[in-house]
Amino acid sequence: MSLQELIAPVSERLTPTERRISAMLLQDPTLLAFGTVSDLADRVGTSRPSIVRFAGKLGFDGYTDLQNWIRDDLTQQLSSPSHRIRQGDGASSAMRDSIEAAVRQTFDALNDRKLDSLAKVITPARNVWVLSGETSMAGAIALHSGLSMVRPDVHLVEEHSTGRELSSAEPGDTAVVYDFARYRRNSITSARALSKLGVTIVAITDGPLSPLAGLTKHWCELKIPASGPFDSSVPAVLASELLVARVVKHLGKKAHARIDKLETLWQETGTFLEYSPRPTRG
Repeated sequence: MSLQELIAPVSERLTPTERRISAMLLQDPTLLAFGTVSDLADRVGTSRPSIVRFAGKLGFDGYTDLQNWIRDDLTQQLSSPSHRIRQGDGASSAMRDSIEAAVRQTFDALNDRKLDSLAKVITPARNVWVLSGETSMAGAIALHSGLSMVRPDVHLVEEHSTGRELSSAEPGDTAVVYDFARYRRNSITSARALSKLGVTIVAITDGPLSPLAGLTKHWCELKIPASGPFDSSVPAVLASELLVARVVKHLGKKAHARIDKLETLWQETGTFLEYSPRPTRG
């Protein structure tokens, strides 16, 4: 279990001070691994008892117990190739480097175990509701498009019609909710309402301090780099394509039969233009 996974289940119960401690440790866990309780308290701008209470809220007997755990976790991370330092090739390629790093992190976050755990709650759902904030809409559209081709009853929920569309949601459904800081009010409030209705939430978000992470055990963390003046959509789209592929694997022959039927309908309705490029002239 990672530090992110420890924090997520209790994120909504953290005090503002404890959220500052969490943010500091997620940014630089070496502060905890190699510093004293006084060092960390001074860095965060809080008291030693606050640090100790924070450790207890995460389920540890005290600061030393938490510190030993984080040291073991860091040792495992540093031995993994995905955490090795990669040198860039200059300031002009900073955007490319950040997107490449985000793609690698997405593959790491959505490993086989995580993909299976998320697909297992999406595949059998009666309805799949897909909700998103502005930054992640490309990922939501990719998931809706892909899932709709391999299983029925997949709904992309638009912000202006959220209440009407979700009025039929009930236990047995799954909602896949995408959102990253700055979080959209509609995504978060809708996810909370669906959770209260007994709908299983799958959260695609940016860390354990996200308001989505505290709603469910089914979540994954994506790093969202800046792409020019805007946040990149690449990690969310990649995550969606990986999820669709894993759902197809879980559906097996059902997905194959649906795609075959869809292909037949496309042919019968002339969906695609019959066109072949001109042969190259000699």
